[in-house]
Amino acid sequence: MGEDAESPKINHTFLRDYVTEADVISTVEFNQTGDLLATGDKGGRVVIFQRETESKGESEEVGETGDSGEYNVYSTFQSHEPDFDYLKSLEIEEKINKIRWLPQQNAAHFLLSTNDKTIKLWKVSERDKRPEGYNLKDEEGRIKDISTITSLQVPVLKPTDLMVEVRPRRVFSNGHTYHVNSISVNSDGETYLSADDLRINMWHLGITDRSFNIVDIKPANMEDLTEVITAAEFHPHHCHLFVYSSSKGTLRLCDMRASALCDRHTKLFEEPEDPGSRSFFSEIISSVSDVKFSHSGRYLLTRDYLTAKVWDLNMDKGPVETYQVHEYLRSKLCSLYENDCIFDKFECVWNSSDSVIMTGAYNSFFRMFDRETGRGVTLEAWRESSKPRAVLRTRRVYNGGKRRRGDVGVDSLDFTKKILHMAWHPSENIIAIAATNNLYIFQDRVNPEAQVQ
Repeated sequence: MGEDAESPKINHTFLRDYVTEADVISTVEFNQTGDLLATGDKGGRVVIFQRETESKGESEEVGETGDSGEYNVYSTFQSHEPDFDYLKSLEIEEKINKIRWLPQQNAAHFLLSTNDKTIKLWKVSERDKRPEGYNLKDEEGRIKDISTITSLQVPVLKPTDLMVEVRPRRVFSNGHTYHVNSISVNSDGETYLSADDLRINMWHLGITDRSFNIVDIKPANMEDLTEVITAAEFHPHHCHLFVYSSSKGTLRLCDMRASALCDRHTKLFEEPEDPGSRSFFSEIISSVSDVKFSHSGRYLLTRDYLTAKVWDLNMDKGPVETYQVHEYLRSKLCSLYENDCIFDKFECVWNSSDSVIMTGAYNSFFRMFDRETGRGVTLEAWRESSKPRAVLRTRRVYNGGKRRRGDVGVDSLDFTKKILHMAWHPSENIIAIAATNNLYIFQDRVNPEAQVQ
């Protein structure tokens, strides 16, 4: 995205003046239509935002630019509470690790949320009418004296103020010994998978007391453990295919038609390591923190510490595209290891047409890459530009060479301001960025493919 190109506009920003650990956003997810956006935080809360519908006049006024309604708070509820495993003497945090929406079947919405151990299915519905005229109850719900009832009446529905009700429908527990890092809803609409460090389970949405183990990489002797599962996802169209990534930087595509227990993968995706560039940090920075199927189902997008990569399902010898997210940090790996930043797990997402990818970085920066040209842009989510309709500025990290005005030096980067979680609207150029305890929603008025340079 060049300096003269029109940048994305800030659609809406949700800022908090103070930061507490419980307020830090830990996951962001649009539903299938993009009209709802859910966030989870370390305090176990889920906040749902709804896209406001525009009036006809407003729609005509902004129709040419592609601008649209803002997102406002729709519902807030406590999804998980802190717990304690008495058998293992371990505290179980309430932090929401992942949220996944189910395909909408009726007027209600359903979503799955999980912390380290327990997955819950929530129903989100609206109520704008209430029944009145009960025979045996008065208006306040108290039982009437039967002797005072002289006639029968039919209860009627009367309009009332709109209420959003969120109710737990299922609780899927006792399925994981280790921390859950992924959940993914299958395209069949009936099952989903959940993954922890060593196992992947498949659940039926209607059965809570048992799950089927489809991957188990736990060795007989834990001293022989060489890798862990970092992320897993179902194929968007084929219900028998799923992929999972590992801390060794590998991807394994599994086909449930070949075997019920998918310990033996169908395809292994791995990039050969260059012996000349190997260092103490090589294995750490090669760990895949996120994997996402493209909307078409043809490609995989992965993120390791320094790069984002695109893999073709038909080519397992290596990635077909590699994008340097913050290569300037390679010289800082020692200090990043000491402050534990090297273990940060960055997410990555596709745009609706699979032509642009996005991932996060430090200093409140996030990166977009145009797959056609291979060029990238660095943008910043920061408070000073959080006014609605403000234009985002492109940023550049100075790491030698000619320094331009506004460049940020590598030594000046703030590693506490990290963009780990994000989501892209399923059909429009709208993105949601979680920056610590702040949520930014950006909207691009023009096609991003034309802007990224």
